[in-house]
Amino acid sequence: MSCFAGDPNFCPECGNILPLPGVQDVVRCPRCSFSIPVAEFSGQEIHSTVVFNPVEQSTMSLEGEEDSELKGPVIDRRCSRCNKEGMIYHTRQMRSADEGQTVFFTCINCRYQEKEDS
Repeated sequence: MSCFAGDPNFCPECGNILPLPGVQDVVRCPRCSFSIPVAEFSGQEIHSTVVFNPVEQSTMSLEGEEDSELKGPVIDRRCSRCNKEGMIYHTRQMRSADEGQTVFFTCINCRYQEKEDS
């Protein structure tokens, strides 16, 4: 008895994404081992769309003082100093290569800087 129905890209038993049909004559769900014959995918077309945010919304350039221009992607992160939403970030590899990078955040309102080791 199928719990999920409608989209042939998903397993009707567990809802997991089915792998693309390959050389084998069946498509098998990697999660629950449900199988469906490849012939059932015959004639189907897959369309996908990638939507990017407009450049105006995803980057910010602020000029106030000399040589203190802020550039970079704006994210939804609340500043711990002024409590307003919107920070610009950039990353650097400050520690050894086998450790995570350091993310630097700058508030677009008060220019407070924070860092986070990831």
